Amino acid sequence: MFSSELLPVNIAGEWRLGGGDAYESLYPATAEPIARLNAVSLADVDEAITRAHHAFLTSGWAQKLPHERAAVLHRVAQLIREQGETLAQKQRLDNGKPINETRALVASAAGTFQFFAAALETLEETITPSRGPFVTMSVHEPMGVVAAITPWNSPIASEAQKLAPALAAGNAVVLKPAEVTPLMALELARICEEAGVPKGIVSVLPGKGSVIGDAITKHPLVKRVSFTGGTTTGKHIAHIAADKMMPVSLELGGKSATMVLEDADLDHAVSGVLYGIFSSSGESCIAGSRLFVARSIYDEFLTRLAEGANALRVGDPASEQTQMGPLITAKHREGIERYVALGVSEGAHIRTGGVRPHGDGRDKGYFYTPTILEGLTNSARTAQEEIFGPVLVAMPFDSEEALIEQANDSIYALAAGVWSRDFKRAWRIGRAVQAGTVWVNTYKQFSVSTPFGGWRDSGLGREKGREGIFQYMEQKSMYWGTNDEPLPWAGVTHRAWSN
Repeated sequence: MFSSELLPVNIAGEWRLGGGDAYESLYPATAEPIARLNAVSLADVDEAITRAHHAFLTSGWAQKLPHERAAVLHRVAQLIREQGETLAQKQRLDNGKPINETRALVASAAGTFQFFAAALETLEETITPSRGPFVTMSVHEPMGVVAAITPWNSPIASEAQKLAPALAAGNAVVLKPAEVTPLMALELARICEEAGVPKGIVSVLPGKGSVIGDAITKHPLVKRVSFTGGTTTGKHIAHIAADKMMPVSLELGGKSATMVLEDADLDHAVSGVLYGIFSSSGESCIAGSRLFVARSIYDEFLTRLAEGANALRVGDPASEQTQMGPLITAKHREGIERYVALGVSEGAHIRTGGVRPHGDGRDKGYFYTPTILEGLTNSARTAQEEIFGPVLVAMPFDSEEALIEQANDSIYALAAGVWSRDFKRAWRIGRAVQAGTVWVNTYKQFSVSTPFGGWRDSGLGREKGREGIFQYMEQKSMYWGTNDEPLPWAGVTHRAWSN
């Protein structure tokens, strides 16, 4: 599994050792090293971006016709699928997700490249209504060097969602993976190279976000940053972007509300709530971490929910039967344990979970049991702050008005879920809830064709969808004069000009 040799990184198409400190990437299920590499240095960052700018200007990638770039992206999708099992196993090692989930993430990455290839090939510019003796049109141009800064919870899928549209738009891309999960970004760079993306157009720069990500964001040749991660870091990037007058897209934190109405199909709702909070070990920005249940069914629902949580299989990510793997690091697990302790100090009682599981080899890894807290109000810190782990805060509600008020009482507004057989009521609540995505009678389902993003402290801008390509382009208006006579402002007529 583990090689002591240092992995090379990709600096503008050159595969070589980074100039920074060496570090190990650990398998969260066992805390054993799976790879060693050097972080990049600040000099590497500057070189990668400078050479990426040169590649953007000289490689011909930006000048290719849309269908020509699309053919390369289709080839990337094909290669991901051909290497799917190898990539899924490496993703499992990279961040400890169960193998069935990493297979789905790899399939998602392939689908993302396929979608943006198709969208690019069929993308249309716009001829706008004329308001004078001219033809007007709106066109889009690639920006140059753009940066993609990705999180550790779903690397290959998150990286594809930024890399594919940025490449489709004709840009050079500097990809900064999370420090603890560098492997999938390096694999994607290799695949892009094999598929025909020109040398220098893709770089992968592992290292600490506070150092490497900061340097990338501040670099004057970087024309856009797409970031997925914590709200504090996102706000810092936004401040830098404001000083540079640089556009950004920020997909940040969440404390998403899941609402179970008294007429909900309880079988569907129980399964959906469990999946919404405990899949990916709760390490998901859209996790349904606040649960509101109609008081008339609260006791029955929580009983069934706790039974379901207790039955979840927490263990070896390599097993086909595992539903929850480990958390990403020991430090992250300790942070989650502090939040559970905080919840208890605020008046919560632990309905289930709240401990580290033992046996079956789990003692070495960073495992934590699915946890349900009851007895808190929506104003409690544990109900307001993002925990980013398998911890659910369950609360009853008494009226639709109170439900909507509490669901919207959060600095976050990324996602929400509504469970009800009454489609009119579900529609009404879904429109009233402030969130970038609302699921009705399902949860945590995604389509690359549908825009995704948040409101308020959950971020700004959107990814995915056909319009996702335009996020990585500058819009330009063009006017084509059709007048027979010169412009009259200077008093020059055709006859005077001919004299």
